[in-house]
Amino acid sequence: MESDIRIKLGKKIKELRAKCGYTQEELAEIADIDYKYLQKIEGKNPPALKIDTIERLAKALKINPSGLLP
Repeated sequence: MESDIRIKLGKKIKELRAKCGYTQEELAEIADIDYKYLQKIEGKNPPALKIDTIERLAKALKINPSGLLP
């Protein structure tokens, strides 16, 4: 059950990243997170994210952090 929300969050990030026209590398750089970590977030078995990471990603995607919630 808890992985469901992680998967939905990863899919949402991937969708928003594509809308912004960013590659994973570009978004990772803008959000100041490791590219490999972003790959995991958008992957099949995503890790739990810290609120700070969610905030960085939301800022990089130019949305409110609540906009990342599925």
